Amino acid sequence: MNFIENAKTWLSATPAHWPSEPSPGLLQFQPAAAGLAPQPGWRQAQAVYPAVPPKILLYSHDTFGLGNIRRTLLLADDFIARYPGASILIITGSPMIQAFRIPEGVDYIKLPCLDRVGAEHYAPRFLARCTSEVKATRAAILKESVLGFAPDLMIVDKRPSGVDGELLETLSALRSRGMSTKLVLGVRDILDEPERTRIVLANNGSFATLDRFYDEVWIYGSKSIFDTAAEYGFPDSVMRKTHYVGYLKRPTLPAQGSDGPPRILVTTGGGGDGSEMIEAYLIGLSGLARSVAMRSTVVFGPQMPDARRKDLLARFGHFADVKFLDFDPDLTKHYAVSDVVVSQAGYNTVCELLSFSQRAILVPRSEPVREQLIRARLLAARGFFDIVEPQDLTPEFLMSTILNTLTAQPRRTAALDLDGLPRIRGRVGELLDQMERDD
Repeated sequence: MNFIENAKTWLSATPAHWPSEPSPGLLQFQPAAAGLAPQPGWRQAQAVYPAVPPKILLYSHDTFGLGNIRRTLLLADDFIARYPGASILIITGSPMIQAFRIPEGVDYIKLPCLDRVGAEHYAPRFLARCTSEVKATRAAILKESVLGFAPDLMIVDKRPSGVDGELLETLSALRSRGMSTKLVLGVRDILDEPERTRIVLANNGSFATLDRFYDEVWIYGSKSIFDTAAEYGFPDSVMRKTHYVGYLKRPTLPAQGSDGPPRILVTTGGGGDGSEMIEAYLIGLSGLARSVAMRSTVVFGPQMPDARRKDLLARFGHFADVKFLDFDPDLTKHYAVSDVVVSQAGYNTVCELLSFSQRAILVPRSEPVREQLIRARLLAARGFFDIVEPQDLTPEFLMSTILNTLTAQPRRTAALDLDGLPRIRGRVGELLDQMERDD
């Protein structure tokens, strides 16, 4: 019996045979225990107790960085707070899922990892010689997992058909078997530049898949910042089921002031392509006059190539006022003590910075997609952050921008819509009510 057949045998158990408790090796997450007491502006979910707690499945294909899995875990934690006793299953390709603290009531199934090797091009991350086998295995695990779990609600991240259509057979089976699962596509504010994204969506059948299978589309952003549906040419049929829910606010800690030298946090998210930013910062730091003092925390990220990390440590590891971290799954405590953050412009990092009202300098990547560059420019133009354009990333310019940001007066900006989680709770409640009425 081959691997796929073994997977199907194990996964084809009826829902009654699924474990009723999270796997014993999983860490349990309690926001209060982690020091994440709700702060002003944080709207904690009010628990509701339906007669039968819902089953919710979250699919996150995960190919590059940490953004998808962190967003997925944020939603899972909020669903558990909203529906105590709910069963939440995550299906993910993230190679880092085991490093995060998993909320109680949540479990996960791990897919073989993929890597983004170019815009809209993916390959096995570790099993490089098994492209077709990995594709077939992922599709088989998805189908048997979804049908076996039989969720009331399924939320798919970003790609309605999954990577290379790996989810299509599952979606067809859900509908052909008459299952009442409500299907939602969750999309971050910006995917890529509009022209390229319109072509991709037109060619890969995304809109036809949304028309045929999905009940709703949630955009995790604000139309006032970027009108995702209009920019990407959503047809009217998809527009009618699309909801802008707002950005996803994170729980925060109170800012912790200090009379000492300013504290700078430098973080690259996953770290796969952030070493140039870190190198520029450290070279700039070495060139500062002795009269300028800074305390720095540099987070490499778990996906930074090992050779690159070792090179940076060999060259700069002796710096007395710099703390180097390979990875921290929760940067909350670091944001709370930082005067300025230097980071890339991924969706989740930006949401964290907005939640903290943090002074930050965004250094966006521009390849293989321009998502970060567009987001950073839009938010910088509205005064939320400063920006260092990719072509301007030099040690001297980066350090000059940091010093200017440290001494600049805080700017008054219009409030940004961070009510994504409360609106999602409302949409979930409506969809679950519809399912009960349909039954």
